[in-house]
Amino acid sequence: MTAEFRLPDLGEGLPEAEIVQWMVAVGDTVTLNQPIAEVETAKAIVELPSPYAGTVHSVHAAAGEVVAVGEVLIFIDVPSAHGSVAPDTDSDDVIPPNLVGYGAAPRASGRPRRRARAVIGAPASDTEVRDAAPHDALPPTPADVRHERPRSTPPVRALAKQLGVDLALVEASGVSGVISRDDVERYAATRVTPSGTPASTSRPEQRETRTPIRGVRKHTAEAMVRSAFTAPHVTCFLDVDVTETTRLLDDLRADRRLEGHRIGVLTVVAKAVCLALRQEPSLNSRWDGDAAEIVQHHYVNLGIAAATERGLIVPHVPDAERLTLVELADAISALAATARAGRTPVSALSGGTFSITNFGVFGVDAGTPILNPGEAGILGVGAVRSRPWEHHGEIALRDVLTLSLSFDHRLADGEQGARFLVAVGDVLRSPGRAMLLG
Repeated sequence: MTAEFRLPDLGEGLPEAEIVQWMVAVGDTVTLNQPIAEVETAKAIVELPSPYAGTVHSVHAAAGEVVAVGEVLIFIDVPSAHGSVAPDTDSDDVIPPNLVGYGAAPRASGRPRRRARAVIGAPASDTEVRDAAPHDALPPTPADVRHERPRSTPPVRALAKQLGVDLALVEASGVSGVISRDDVERYAATRVTPSGTPASTSRPEQRETRTPIRGVRKHTAEAMVRSAFTAPHVTCFLDVDVTETTRLLDDLRADRRLEGHRIGVLTVVAKAVCLALRQEPSLNSRWDGDAAEIVQHHYVNLGIAAATERGLIVPHVPDAERLTLVELADAISALAATARAGRTPVSALSGGTFSITNFGVFGVDAGTPILNPGEAGILGVGAVRSRPWEHHGEIALRDVLTLSLSFDHRLADGEQGARFLVAVGDVLRSPGRAMLLG
């Protein structure tokens, strides 16, 4: 029989998703739970596992197409009990696919198998480039060579087509394995024509470029507008002498027992925030207008703003208040790596209670961050700079950064916001104070 697979609800009630790439083609043999496509929602890139074992009959959505939840994505010929493929029929006797990530009851055994699909003109060595696309295929052998579709975005694929570049030959320069516009243009510039001259990369002059508003950018814009016009924002600033913190970090980096743990200023700030929220719990609450209640959280799901190729996302570290400094550093590092790779799960992008955004990595001293919807506060961390500073009655060069706290004035007054900011600053000014607070 031929079974259909419709785009499932990927979580958080998101109504649609964009097809990033197909990992299978018509005629391919697929097994249960084998990844068959990558889709991009407003929050994350998600792999769709096959809910059936069988042969791909037809694909009904092209890469780059936006599909609504519930629309048909693919038809799969599912073998009958006797091992043959039954004619098209109603699929009532086929178990419907579960929500992505939960799999389905096994209907077949064996490792995922893919039909070999050769890419014209692609040498065998290019498999390393295409391995950046996640899949469950067996390692290629001389008798069974498979070339995966390179991971890229629709605009980049359009540029490659315009320049006559085969993406299978382009190597991604970033850690995420996604081919960028620069990668395509760099490869195009190195090509040579049969006459031995470099191939032209010139394109018709464009006076403007139009990019569809969707994905992370669309979600971020909607969330920021909703936050800015719902929660009355207040922002206050504090310059902090963090010389003792930077000295502590130098000592920790020199400790061989901590090799492999990236403990930086952001980690100490995160720890200070968790400690300060104990003193000022109003900054760790949310406004429930429907119930006319203020909900105070007794845990800290700490959001860390991450700039990715897809846009700004804010995944959170769950129960951050329970973690040691080293555990917090590892959690933030893992969170950032997952975000850069575009693999942040939807569950990590909601449910945060307080967030941190690090302006300092871009060389910025301060800003007025906008709250994530549903959160009472967000702390901006500026760049650490060596400044003349009053220290013990004298002027000395000290390491100084600026903290920028935005908070919801419905949930906290200026007094609570100021006390919270000072509590964070006290820990950064004198890390030993954490011993008193913890």
